[in-house]
Amino acid sequence: MEDMMKGNHVFAEAAIRAGARFYAGYPITPSTEIMEYLSTRMDEVGGVFIQAESEQSSMNILVGAAASGVRCFTASSSVGMTLKQEAISHLADENLPYLAINVVRYGNGLGTLLSGQSDYHRDTRGGGSGDYRHFVFSPYSLPEAVELISHAFDLGDKYGMGAILHTEASLGQMMEPCGFPEMKTVERRPGCIDGTFSKERISPLYRDRYAEALEMKERYDRARENEQMWKSENIEDAEYVLLAYGLAGRSVIGAVEQLREEGHKVGYIRPITLWPYPEKAFEEVNPNVKGFISVEENATGQMVDDIALTLKKSELREKPVYCLAYAYGVPPMKKIKADFIKIKNGEMKEVY
Repeated sequence: MEDMMKGNHVFAEAAIRAGARFYAGYPITPSTEIMEYLSTRMDEVGGVFIQAESEQSSMNILVGAAASGVRCFTASSSVGMTLKQEAISHLADENLPYLAINVVRYGNGLGTLLSGQSDYHRDTRGGGSGDYRHFVFSPYSLPEAVELISHAFDLGDKYGMGAILHTEASLGQMMEPCGFPEMKTVERRPGCIDGTFSKERISPLYRDRYAEALEMKERYDRARENEQMWKSENIEDAEYVLLAYGLAGRSVIGAVEQLREEGHKVGYIRPITLWPYPEKAFEEVNPNVKGFISVEENATGQMVDDIALTLKKSELREKPVYCLAYAYGVPPMKKIKADFIKIKNGEMKEVY
């Protein structure tokens, strides 16, 4: 049976159902309701809840939890995620899985309390020092968020990698019918810290960094090849393909449906994994396509770069790439349709 639940509560409950039993975080709007929910819920399932003194502390606490082999997660928003980057880099250095839920709010620095998609570059590239990757998932609905959270934990264990659920303020605050799977029981990962000393694991003096780098690249390449996720429709005959993720993806789906009814040959690709970016989706696109259009909830255009990079490696490399950047908030279908007509009429210049 499905219940009407707020997005932030859905994210928290989905993590518990996926077997997570350790949460450390720090309050920040618009993600604080995740922490509030877990402050009582985690105790009910025999887990551990910690409100740390800062974003940095909460992420560093996760280093210990992940090293102990338990499924652990945190949540924050934009500027709070920036403060977590050093610890995220340390987790990557030790091949430790975790989940970080980013309920994105728009803006630079402290930003605003408005919904947006302005953290794409940082979340997909890794904001800490070093040479690492982590999975990045972007749900366009609350039921999809439930599925992706469980999948993120599973992939993290499989590859020894962290994962970010890249959501947005509007998704965290909205309500829609949502169901949950049965509670999953997850054993502690083998080979984790057990209270005994191992100088090879702990001290950098006893590590072969070159061998580790080769193994890391092989693991990331395997993830890039096998774990791409997306949804697409009407791209086989499309003259223009629109791309958007998250709630902007919902608007694009509706806009494409209406434009098709009005006689325009358009299709869409909705990336679900932002890393690895779904490059394989482009293999199904009409080779005679006239252009690609990135629809984003930021001011400068960010995902548009990955579209252009993907095309650079394909037979579609000469196709123009446009960007409809709407700064913040979920773009309405009416606006997307009007701007598409401007692109089709040559009134907007391509970015690439």
